[in-house]
Amino acid sequence: MKKFTEELKKQAEPIWQANFEHPFIKGIANGNLALESFRYYVLQDSYYLSHFARIQAIGASRADDLFTTSRMATHSLGTYEAELGLHETFLKQLGVTKQEIAEFIPSPTAYAYTSHLYRVAASGSLSEIIAAILPCYWIYHEIGQLLKESTPNVQIYQEWINAYGGDWFSELVNEQLNRLNVLALESPESEKEKMKQHFIISSQYEFMFWDMAYNQEKWPVAL
Repeated sequence: MKKFTEELKKQAEPIWQANFEHPFIKGIANGNLALESFRYYVLQDSYYLSHFARIQAIGASRADDLFTTSRMATHSLGTYEAELGLHETFLKQLGVTKQEIAEFIPSPTAYAYTSHLYRVAASGSLSEIIAAILPCYWIYHEIGQLLKESTPNVQIYQEWINAYGGDWFSELVNEQLNRLNVLALESPESEKEKMKQHFIISSQYEFMFWDMAYNQEKWPVAL
């Protein structure tokens, strides 16, 4: 019997391939990505992750057992300590000033993606929340594995590849995959359809996030 997460991945396959082939990802792999695009990405992703950690914490509060609550809370803490810690290092390396951080405004895509996650978290079950946040875990893991042997000769790109190609991240991803497969077995078809929709939309937003960073997306009307 095919696992629920395998069904999700198959349905999203065209979107995932587009993620892997995006020039932002290829530019990290070969070192040709403009540093300004990566700098823009780090600022936007730091904003995104600060909200992603909150969504994980909301998921913890929806769990029916204390073990799952503790694990979801651990994932939220891990986002804060590991990923945001990595981004803090990147911000220093990229020379981002305190004033830039204070005046930061999220891009349309970053704002929309986090709003999508909050919408799911506001009314959805734990299963729906995990389905919505899973593409962020899983696509980054797949990209980390895909680029594992890449040597971009740009230190900050190599550090990024090393972070998402590491064993610690694989363990987190596999844990969430297993958790969603178990939850799906207990979910009615109506809920599984919602989970699929959330997963597909988040997968689309992952692609849009690379595109946003590559083009340094702006709001349509400048102030």
